[in-house]
Amino acid sequence: MASRLPVRKTYKLYVGGAFPRSESGRTYEVQGANVARSSRKDVRDAVRAARGAFAKWSASTAYNRGQVLYRVAEMLEARTHDFAGVVGDEDEVNRSVDRVVWYAGWADKLAQVIGTSNPVAGPYFNFTVPEPTGVVGVVAPEQPALLGLVSRVVPPIVGGNAVVVLASESEPLAAIELAEVLATSDVPGGVVNILTGYKGETAPILAGHMDVNALDLAGADGGVDVAELEQLAANNVKRVVRGSSDGQSPWEVASFLELKTVWHPIGV
Repeated sequence: MASRLPVRKTYKLYVGGAFPRSESGRTYEVQGANVARSSRKDVRDAVRAARGAFAKWSASTAYNRGQVLYRVAEMLEARTHDFAGVVGDEDEVNRSVDRVVWYAGWADKLAQVIGTSNPVAGPYFNFTVPEPTGVVGVVAPEQPALLGLVSRVVPPIVGGNAVVVLASESEPLAAIELAEVLATSDVPGGVVNILTGYKGETAPILAGHMDVNALDLAGADGGVDVAELEQLAANNVKRVVRGSSDGQSPWEVASFLELKTVWHPIGV
């Protein structure tokens, strides 16, 4: 019998909980595979999916979001061997799992740490409460491909935001493998949307999109004009963050939260 040929994997986008090909039909060759090359319309579709998912995700309880993220960590760890084959380092996979678990534990504690009860002169309660910003565009770091991606995606979603991610251009396979983890976890479709391709083409579209509320430029280096992205973001006063590719702090979450102050009369 002739030896069978293995089925080659097709690396697609991850938008709205599904795995579509690029609208343009384009691909580019990287890491020994043909990977989808996102277009302007793919970015718009991803933002629309994120906006559609935001209301339900932000309205879920902090405890529930923590449980969902813990499930992501479980599924990620179950595929350690697969991810190690992609990134070439099992330690990076283990650190990524631990990072998701760490942020999952913070989900229902953020309000107590970031929010506060303010002393005021008068018969009122005055509370400051954190709320999610909305749709966050993330330009993921080139390296480390998995840990850098996890470090920039998990903070906004644990706070209740939805994200559109431009994956590492030179090492995108980890991002699509992570998309498969998200799709088989309890993360609602559209909460995380992952686009592969050339950042120089897609980053300006994401930065200038009027329905994106915040922009993380952690991976905006090499082939991307940061000044141009900041100028485009200013058109609708987006919050612009330059996050760390290996950051781990509740203040990474706070970067994507708005603080709402509420007054309430005492005794009413």
